[in-house]
Amino acid sequence: MLTLSGAAGGGQLVRTAATFAALTGRAVEVTDVRGAREQPGLKRQHVAAVEAVAAACDADVEGAAVGSEHVTIDPGTLAGGEARVDVETAGSIPLILDAVLPLAARLDAPYRVTVTGGTDVRWAPPMDFFREVKLPVLRRHGLDASETVTRRGFYPAGGGEVTLTLRPSTFEALDLAERGRPKHIAVESVASESLRDADVAHRQADAAVEALQSNAAVPVLRETSYDRTTSPGSVVTVVAVYEHTRAGFSALGEQGKPAEDVADEAVAAFESFRETAASVDRHLADQLLPFLALAGGTYTTPERTAHLDTHVELLEAFAFDVDVAEAEGRVRVSR
Repeated sequence: MLTLSGAAGGGQLVRTAATFAALTGRAVEVTDVRGAREQPGLKRQHVAAVEAVAAACDADVEGAAVGSEHVTIDPGTLAGGEARVDVETAGSIPLILDAVLPLAARLDAPYRVTVTGGTDVRWAPPMDFFREVKLPVLRRHGLDASETVTRRGFYPAGGGEVTLTLRPSTFEALDLAERGRPKHIAVESVASESLRDADVAHRQADAAVEALQSNAAVPVLRETSYDRTTSPGSVVTVVAVYEHTRAGFSALGEQGKPAEDVADEAVAAFESFRETAASVDRHLADQLLPFLALAGGTYTTPERTAHLDTHVELLEAFAFDVDVAEAEGRVRVSR
């Protein structure tokens, strides 16, 4: 059994440990889970991620409970099947799906998992980043997966629902050393039905498109929608589509924060990225690491984050060596 200390890590360490236990067939023990945090131990979204992975490989799991500081995962065969995981809070659905996606590399049969919780919440990639940035990049490199968003979920009640279907996949090396020429920019703006009268989704989109068109040499597309949600909320995502890759930049609406300011926040993040020559944004750089470990390849990102370094160290514990080096104003990640 591989024993890992979770003292310095967060939920990502537990999620990736569960993922690579399933992928390698090696039992894993994580001790002192989130030990350095003010409130140590597993949160509900961390438990849900372990449950989603365990269901795909019929794993024996101990300690997967809220507040637990010790968890073990003893995996079986990645046989696929169907599962339903309820976060019961506004915990991030995309982060739970992130733990499941790499399993496609070793699945014997399709795996379908439905997760309820938060689709668009703080400290996590929003749903449109997952479906319009991450999935298209991975599909281009061999991932066979599809998703259905039944409803959105915002903080604090959550209530969103997403179904992910994975099919056995053969990943190809991530050929992302350069992003290539820009093709277009898409603005995805979503708000709760209760915010329709205030025109929130359209105002977010209008402000983002106006700002982007003033300095864009490519088409700027837009899509707006209103969904019935348990808690009111909104989100806007700017998706930059390049010849070889994609990048995403999002902002969440808040009570008292004008829709135009939400749009400006997402656009500003994109503008900062556009000034670099990196192939992926800093969030995708971290999320691509499991696939790089499995299939090899290269990509570049604007900065070296603590999340990136922690993730690399965890993969090394499973004997997957990833090289991270700074060169020409970018951070090059390769294997």
